[in-house]
Amino acid sequence: MNHTVYGIDHWSISDAIAIAKGELKATHNEVSKEKLAKSAQNVQAIVDSGATVYGVSTGFGPLCDTKISKEDTRKLQENLLISHAVGVGNPIKKEISKLMLISKLHALAKGFSGISIPTFERILWFLENDVIPVVPEQGSVGASGDLAPLSHLFLPLLGEGEVWFKDEIKPTREVLNQFGLEPIELQAKEGLGLINGTQFILAHALFGLDKMKYLLDLADVIGSMSLEAYSGLKSPFMAELHEVRPYEGTKLVAARIRKILEGSEIIDNNDFPRVQDPYSLRCMPQVHGASRNAWMHLRDMAEIELNSVTDNPIVLDEKTAISGGNFHGQPLAMVLDYATVAAAELGNISDRRQYLLLEGKHGLPKLLTASSGLNSGFMIPQYTSAALVTENKTLCFPASADSVPTSLGQEDHVSMGSISGRKFNQVLTNLERILAIELMYACQGLEFRRPLKTSPVLEEVFTAVREVCPKLEDDRLIGKDINAIIELIQGERLKEIISKI
Repeated sequence: MNHTVYGIDHWSISDAIAIAKGELKATHNEVSKEKLAKSAQNVQAIVDSGATVYGVSTGFGPLCDTKISKEDTRKLQENLLISHAVGVGNPIKKEISKLMLISKLHALAKGFSGISIPTFERILWFLENDVIPVVPEQGSVGASGDLAPLSHLFLPLLGEGEVWFKDEIKPTREVLNQFGLEPIELQAKEGLGLINGTQFILAHALFGLDKMKYLLDLADVIGSMSLEAYSGLKSPFMAELHEVRPYEGTKLVAARIRKILEGSEIIDNNDFPRVQDPYSLRCMPQVHGASRNAWMHLRDMAEIELNSVTDNPIVLDEKTAISGGNFHGQPLAMVLDYATVAAAELGNISDRRQYLLLEGKHGLPKLLTASSGLNSGFMIPQYTSAALVTENKTLCFPASADSVPTSLGQEDHVSMGSISGRKFNQVLTNLERILAIELMYACQGLEFRRPLKTSPVLEEVFTAVREVCPKLEDDRLIGKDINAIIELIQGERLKEIISKI
């Protein structure tokens, strides 16, 4: 394993994902330790000075004017985690909890949050031993930080809450006992530094970015396969066409489709001459490309967030702690909503391509079966696709367009970015299923172009599909085929094939 140093390195999205997957190991060095030690000393100096600093010597939220004695500053931090751990709903995925932990460690190591070395190293211990806190999916409004989710994330420091350990959910205390560890005692400012931040929103963005990148690549491949099955035209993908409207995403998709189709026997043997194809085929560069532009925007914003300090107050030195708004989730919330629309549109256009393949045009039999009537063929899977497409449309309302005041009006504008992040990943899950149905249709369509072969890369994809889903001759339980292709999409086989493009 390689090593990534906390605090002094700039991380990319792929760095964070690689750490979560165990492909990189995260650690910290003397520089990071010095920053942490100095930050904790700065907080203690502020406490000793008797200065009034939000969350250090005062209560929280609407209690910001309530002075806390020097003796109670540590108890204040413990109470903060306990009182704010009010999330509800199912646990988020373990992988997303892990990304929360990773991104929070990276932010804390920068030395502006007042976290002590022992506390930091206990959090690092959780990550290194794959003891991952259980975090409920609902309860954050995405401002003041992701308070409830982050409180659940760090309850295990106090020996409270639950954790994933060896793929089972267990009480934290039980796991700590197995390792001979005691809960830690939080110091001044530490609780606030832990639960203030955007790591719930960010982790959903990181997880979704990784998945969406693959689905964008997959959509280009499956769309190209549908083009082949439909015996479509290749002229809409010419480089010259896209140089006169040179959006980055559009040019990239057109180039990818040209490469995907290299070596095809079908694309240059069109027996059904026509001037142009329907939009869902010829406009793939424009539509898939627009979704890629949205992905790139979210990637850039998430990388800034990953390398930022988003808690409050920010401790600059032994005299200066600034109470600002770095915890506000709006910068991510708005682009997550944009990316959600972009992901939904990939499913929308995929469903239209499915419909084209069922119409019985250009040498394809109606419903993609040679014996329709007695057999319904592939009529009904498109119903499932249509349902998923509509569900995605309902998830496209921008959560960031809403705000409900909290904290007795102290927090009077919130981002709702946590909801944006969750919806983004829901849409991606549905998109995965929509693309699985199109892939099934496209492979069936290619059967009617034999003996002509498609391009080498698409033949590889075709072979992989046929290993789990044979050609449909007569009606059978197609639902099993759909699930088998979804599993194929989620596995490594297709990823390896597509990575060559």
